[in-house]
Amino acid sequence: MLDMALLFGVVFASILARAASVGVCYGMSANNLPPPSTVVGMLQDNGFNSVRLYAPDGDALAALGGTGIGVIVGAPNYVLPDLATSASAAAAWIRANIEAHPSVSFRYLSVGNEVAGSDTQYLVPAMENVYGALAAAGLGHISVTTAISQVTIAVHLPPSAGEFADGDRPFLLPVLQFLERTGAPLLANLYPYFVYTYNPGLMELSFPLFTAPGVVVQDGEYGYQNMFDASVDAVHAAVDRLLGSSGSVGVVVSETGWPSAGGEAASVENARTYNQNLASHVVKGTPRRPWKVETYLFSMFNENLKDAGVEQNWGLFYPSTDRVYPITFGSK
Repeated sequence: MLDMALLFGVVFASILARAASVGVCYGMSANNLPPPSTVVGMLQDNGFNSVRLYAPDGDALAALGGTGIGVIVGAPNYVLPDLATSASAAAAWIRANIEAHPSVSFRYLSVGNEVAGSDTQYLVPAMENVYGALAAAGLGHISVTTAISQVTIAVHLPPSAGEFADGDRPFLLPVLQFLERTGAPLLANLYPYFVYTYNPGLMELSFPLFTAPGVVVQDGEYGYQNMFDASVDAVHAAVDRLLGSSGSVGVVVSETGWPSAGGEAASVENARTYNQNLASHVVKGTPRRPWKVETYLFSMFNENLKDAGVEQNWGLFYPSTDRVYPITFGSK
C-alpha cells in the first residue's frame, strides 16, 4: 500500500494468555475515526501486544505510553532527504520522536515505506544516520529497517525462483547488506489479492483465500496450498539470491489483507475468509520455514479519504468501532 498517512500495525503475537495471532494496520486517511486513546483500548481489548506506526504521531504515542504495547515507528518518506544528508538532523529527529517518549516500548524503526524512484538514493544513508543516532542515544536495541512494495518482487511462482525486479536490485542490495550487518529484518508488504486480480487466469480464487483443497503449486519437495506462503517464501528466495547467502536476513510481512468492497473479488465474505484463515495460519509458518510468520494485517478501519474503490474498504472495523464482519483474532 502507498505511504499516505499515519498507520498503525499490530504484530501477530501468541506469548500472552489472551494474545491475538493476527495484527492490524490502523490508517488515518479518514475524517471520522475514533481518537487514538480509543484505538489503543481496542488493541488491548483484542489482545494485540504490538503496534506499528508509519509516522510518530504525538497523540498515538501518548496513548501507547506505559501500555507495554511494542511499537514499530516509521520515519515518513518525505523526511528521508534530511535524514540522509545530515547526521545532526537524524539525531534531532530521534530526540523529538523517540527519546521524547520514554514510556513507549519501541521495537523497530522503519525508515520509509515502499520507497521508490529517485528517493531510493536517500534510503541507506538515512538508515545509517538513524542507526547511528539511536546508538548514540543509548537506544541501539531498536532495530532500523524499511518496508518494500510487493511490486519489487518480479517472480512469485514457483517460490524458489523468487527474484527482485531488475530495476530494484541496485537499491535493494545495499539495503539488504545493511540489514544483514545490523541483524534487522526486511519488512515486505504482500497482497495475494493483488496477485490474483492483476493476473487474470493465473490461479483459482481458492489459492489466495486459503481454501484450496490440496497442493496447487509443487516446488521441489515443498507443496503450496495458498498464495500467502508462496509470496513469503518467494521474498526469502529473492533476498537470499541477491545477497548470495541463505537465511541471513529475516522477513516480516508488514501489510496484508483483503478488501470487503470496491473491486473484483472484493466482498465481505472474501475479506472475512482471507483474514480469518490468515489469522489461523500464520502460526504454522510456510513450507520452507515452518515457524510463525510475523505479520501485520491491513487495516483497522475503512478510510473515507482514500481513493474510491478498494482503497476505502480494507477495514476490519467501521469508524464507529463496529466490526465489518465477524472474525476471531486469536485463541485463549
